[in-house]
Amino acid sequence: MFRTVEIPLWALLLLLAFAAVTFASHFLFPSVRWFFRRRAERLVTRLNARLKRPIQPFKLARRTDTINRLTHDPQVAQAILDHARETGIPEAVAFETARRYAREIVPGFSAQLYFGVATRLARWLSRSLYRVRVTGEAEATEDLPGDATVIFVLNHRSNMDYVLVTWLAARHTALAYAVGEWARRWPLGSLIRAMGGYFVRRRDLNPLYRRILARYVQIATRNGVTQAVFPEGRLSRDGALQPPKLGILSYILADHDIEEARDVIFVPVAVNYERVLEDRVLIAAGTDGAGAFRLRWWMVVRYLWRHIQLRVTGRFSRFGYAAVAFGRPLSLHRFRWQGATDPAAALGQELMDRIAEVLPVLPMALVCEALHAGARDVSAVAAHLDAHADAWRAAGHVVHHANREARETALVALRMLEVRRALRLDGGAITPEEGWEDVFAFYANTLPGSVDGS
Repeated sequence: MFRTVEIPLWALLLLLAFAAVTFASHFLFPSVRWFFRRRAERLVTRLNARLKRPIQPFKLARRTDTINRLTHDPQVAQAILDHARETGIPEAVAFETARRYAREIVPGFSAQLYFGVATRLARWLSRSLYRVRVTGEAEATEDLPGDATVIFVLNHRSNMDYVLVTWLAARHTALAYAVGEWARRWPLGSLIRAMGGYFVRRRDLNPLYRRILARYVQIATRNGVTQAVFPEGRLSRDGALQPPKLGILSYILADHDIEEARDVIFVPVAVNYERVLEDRVLIAAGTDGAGAFRLRWWMVVRYLWRHIQLRVTGRFSRFGYAAVAFGRPLSLHRFRWQGATDPAAALGQELMDRIAEVLPVLPMALVCEALHAGARDVSAVAAHLDAHADAWRAAGHVVHHANREARETALVALRMLEVRRALRLDGGAITPEEGWEDVFAFYANTLPGSVDGS
């Protein structure tokens, strides 16, 4: 019962399509495998003719070939020997452990699934849930060197980030994501791996695993694979931008040679939402001391059931804006010339600063800032929104709202909160419900500021 309710129809269809392709590739006659391979090659040829950054051969390699290449890499081979010596196990056992790590990390990209299903689904889902607004994309991406490796660097607001940016980047190329352990569960694991995502452990790390992960990231970067990286490492628990974690960035830096022709270009991407789907779960994770993200199956079922009810009865309205802003690209060749004492920390901070400087400002954040500050009537909230929106515009940030007066804009956001039963509107008076103050603070923190949220 749990799985039947929790897995939507589109996920089952994706899984069946993926299973069919896998069966055809591995268990049918060579002539049938050749037929599917030829179709895939023609599809990639057509895609590369229209994509601004063609899909790289490394990304299209057979997964088993990439696993073999990774496990026989000289640096990984040395790490295997070191692991065997340190743990006192035979080298053959250490090699099998390394191979298991490689199978866990390495994706198996499917162009048919990515461009035929995933990007279309991402577009539909993004537009059905939000009013999507994008700024600065052309300025950030038009003049990038064709031979450079491009890495999109995003702040992490919601799991919708993967969906939204997959759709927006589909005109340029296919993205490779670093995905947390949560996504390894069935049926997501096989689907995400087929769409080019590679899994990164947060726990049970050891030097052998770190070396294999580092070499995969380094080899992919050297071969020009376009990637998307979340330097914060996890979803923000309080709505504010978080200090960067340096794992993947340090791997890229350690292998980069400024004398080589291929540069690495980081493109900062700032994402903000008027409604983060997981907001209350994230807030609870941030207040329990451990920061653990606990999303129970019954919470998912309850949310989906409520969503279906609203859709069927025609009472569903979108969750406001989902805003994406592209920042100033950063060349790794030029950055290394700055002579920083800790290049990885300096790079991470610079990228987070560039995200912060283009972070979109949304009406919900300004309204929640006013509520958090003690405003209890619509006029006070509207005045706060009007004044602070002008201040953020003067600071160079894009402020998204429809062409309405401040009072009407404030009322739209307040009614969205009223639908969630976060407050009650009585004429011009606002009465917040108990237990929602942390939610107001969460959205107030999504406004641009320093990395620590101040």
